[in-house]
Amino acid sequence: MTVKRSLIRRTTALAAAGAAALVLAACGGKADSASSAHGGGHEATASASASPSASAGAAQAAGNAADTAFAKGMIPHHRQAVEMADLAATRAESAEVKELAAEIKKAQDPEIKTLSGWLTAWGEQVPAADAAQGGHSGHSMSGMMTGEEMDRLTKASGKAFDTAFLDLMVKHHEGAVAMAKTEQSDGKYQPAKDMAAAIVSSQSAEITRMNKLLGKG
Repeated sequence: MTVKRSLIRRTTALAAAGAAALVLAACGGKADSASSAHGGGHEATASASASPSASAGAAQAAGNAADTAFAKGMIPHHRQAVEMADLAATRAESAEVKELAAEIKKAQDPEIKTLSGWLTAWGEQVPAADAAQGGHSGHSMSGMMTGEEMDRLTKASGKAFDTAFLDLMVKHHEGAVAMAKTEQSDGKYQPAKDMAAAIVSSQSAEITRMNKLLGKG
């Protein structure tokens, strides 16, 4: 009789434990479900809030008309300066002219790549390689050499080259500085405005340096 009562008690205890486990599991399921629904709400809210933010970021990344004009004008402008600098390596007599030309090329080559990258990111066309003569898309690029001036420089050598290079590059730099100042005042894209500020600073200093080599400073 004692054994029988013991078995009954043990069976009752097991049944109670099983019922408790079922209750806990059910509560856990409800909690998980609520948590999932709550979390889903957060995800939906986050997704909704991320969309305007992404749109704003995309808008900030795009330049305005002044930024586009700056990039499209400065690329062929820089290309011509690099072309002039390449001539100095073999035609210049003055070591100072050769050094200056090398510095111009070193500074402007990377800027051409950066400007091209911006235009591509903005969905704009990068100026063709032959756009270095006489402007691009009706945009007058101040200081650009004409084809005749470039031919004359190409045929010069020694001291005659040094003088022609310095004269023409001063005019070229003055044009770049004017374009950069326009970008500083009218542009919206901060990296372009920063590049413009660097161009104003560095090329103004080089103009002073070249004028001294010409005996004008």
